[in-house]
Amino acid sequence: MQPGESWRSVGPDELAFRLRQQTDCGHPNADATSGLLAFLGAEAVGWCAVEPRTEYARLLRNNRVPWEDRDEDKADGSVWAVTCFVTRTGFRKRGIASALARATVDFAKQRGARALEGYPMTTKEAILGELHVGTAGMFVAAGFTEASRPTRRRVVMRIDF
Repeated sequence: MQPGESWRSVGPDELAFRLRQQTDCGHPNADATSGLLAFLGAEAVGWCAVEPRTEYARLLRNNRVPWEDRDEDKADGSVWAVTCFVTRTGFRKRGIASALARATVDFAKQRGARALEGYPMTTKEAILGELHVGTAGMFVAAGFTEASRPTRRRVVMRIDF
């Protein structure tokens, strides 16, 4: 998303186009991709964004994920980030996002990541529209541990390799 845009202002057709561009869907040997696709048979049913943390300019700004009490270089390209999950309508509540969260661990590790972070919401106080970043529980199930809790609703989850 560009500054000042919202999912609603962009519209579903433009969002679908941008997702296809970003993921290079249909080209598993692409030189660049920004995440993983989940398939049920031959049908793509989900996607998650996972790549080096340095690829997320908005994430590195102080107002995105608070960096207080974190003694590390924000621009360390060996730390990867899982930032977003999308599950197609009709396939939700089937564990697609949880499966993707588990898959990100090997994906990042095999590509040389030193660590992998996620920035999920707690489900107790999350607003439904915020859950595209995942839930703390699905990250715990994938082997992540809590690194910090910058707000009551936001958790920084991390796995070091």
